[in-house]
Amino acid sequence: MFTGIIQAVGKVGALQDGVLTVRTPKAFAQTGFDLGESIAVSGCCLTVVESAEAEDWTLKFDLSPETLKRTSLGDLGPGSQVNLERAMSANGRFGGHVVQGHVDATGILSSITQAENSWVYRFETAREFDRYLIDKGSVTIEGISLTVVQPQDGEFDTWIIPHTIQETNLASKRPGDTVNLEFDVIAKYVEKLLTSRN
Repeated sequence: MFTGIIQAVGKVGALQDGVLTVRTPKAFAQTGFDLGESIAVSGCCLTVVESAEAEDWTLKFDLSPETLKRTSLGDLGPGSQVNLERAMSANGRFGGHVVQGHVDATGILSSITQAENSWVYRFETAREFDRYLIDKGSVTIEGISLTVVQPQDGEFDTWIIPHTIQETNLASKRPGDTVNLEFDVIAKYVEKLLTSRN
């Protein structure tokens, strides 16, 4: 499980034959990485299949056809920035909201507007997901725990503070870019339970 609090921004080295290579800052490694460890890469839970230490750490992940179909990871190229979060330990601080790292859909960043000391990022997704977008509710975008503002007809805003811009890959995003979305898992479970009773 993750919480949507980004711990580092990595850079893609390559994506070839279904293998994603990511360079990570030394500080993110702490004591190194375990094979089989789960890491959220721009919101997608991936398994470390290889790690190596040099000037920084290099991690490799296998991407299944389902992952490539469901997420924006297939669009990544050398130098692309990705958000990184290690799985939460049992005694860890719960900083964001419950994030599984299971991408539900992709969305499009439609606009960026500066508002005093913040920025308003507007996103579009399929209208079928409106039911999961609740004003002041939670959404995960590129692995970041964010708050939904004024959702309507498949569009919604998020207000981004300078710290989030500095510590995530949102600084590299431009209108028209595709992003990974994960909707609130609690809403999905409630929907499933209520549907099964009918």
